[in-house]
Amino acid sequence: MDKLTAKEIYETMVVGRRFEYAAKEHYMEGKISGFLHLDIGQEALSVAAMKAFDKGDVFTTYREHIMAIARGMEPKAVMAELFGKKTGVSEGRGGSMHLFDPSHFFYGGDAIVGGQIPNAVGCAYARKFQGSEDGVLVLFGDGASNGGAFFESLNIAGAWKLPLLFLCENNRYAIGTEITRVAPFLEQAKKAEPYMPTMEVDGNDAMAVYEAVSQAREYIQKGHGPIFVEAFTYRWEGHSMSDAGTYRSPQELSIWKSKDPIERMKRTLKEHYGMSDEELEAIEKEADAIVEEAVAYADASPEPELSTLHDHLFVSQEVRHALS
Repeated sequence: MDKLTAKEIYETMVVGRRFEYAAKEHYMEGKISGFLHLDIGQEALSVAAMKAFDKGDVFTTYREHIMAIARGMEPKAVMAELFGKKTGVSEGRGGSMHLFDPSHFFYGGDAIVGGQIPNAVGCAYARKFQGSEDGVLVLFGDGASNGGAFFESLNIAGAWKLPLLFLCENNRYAIGTEITRVAPFLEQAKKAEPYMPTMEVDGNDAMAVYEAVSQAREYIQKGHGPIFVEAFTYRWEGHSMSDAGTYRSPQELSIWKSKDPIERMKRTLKEHYGMSDEELEAIEKEADAIVEEAVAYADASPEPELSTLHDHLFVSQEVRHALS
């Protein structure tokens, strides 16, 4: 990885964490409604995976704020969506769990656990039929790997050699259930081994994630069929803002916080790329400014007009004719 890419990954990780803390603050103030799933602690995986899979279609979970920003969405438009404002990426209609933007080939925020996996299979089939070389990435949690649609998707993707990268975000918990209580092993990649090649990576190491996803992307783009990558990481917050996370001990949290992916990437930039403390501090100040601007923009943006309440419920005649 060159210095420019490493710096860009770090910059986005820092923006992402500050964005999430700001979202948490304004949720508690009542400016953000509905569900809010924070990605604090998982920034290395969320950012590096998006940067490595720079072309192609992306399907994600509903813990997708940082992934959306890393994919290219403006932080202020993402924050406005969380605020339910007209200037949001989905015009305030999707909220935190539905950051959908076809212009960035980002079909994120499926609110059904594992619901994005069969959707990604369908997209990968379409892309293969079209002769596209970019492929498809689908990211999901360890809990989703216990669903029936997960195994059906592995089977179809493997049988038809679809250009699909399965990326499992193994943070050990499906809401409050530790994965080894509902699966016979921690490594969920074992479930995929009969269907396709598998890889494991430290999800808190941005450099390692970038390399693994880059290799996997190249594999599917060469027409070899699907591949499964499992990244081990950990969320510092509860499953959502309604989850106090009392099922985890303070000792467990302390251990994982000592593996902070942002601090790890900062050390890499200093030791491997020769960046100074002043350069890193400048990045942090810029991140603060970006997030402050995003909050101010979201706060000042208008609400969607009540008259548009029933818009986008059905396909328009113009769109229907264009698709026929």
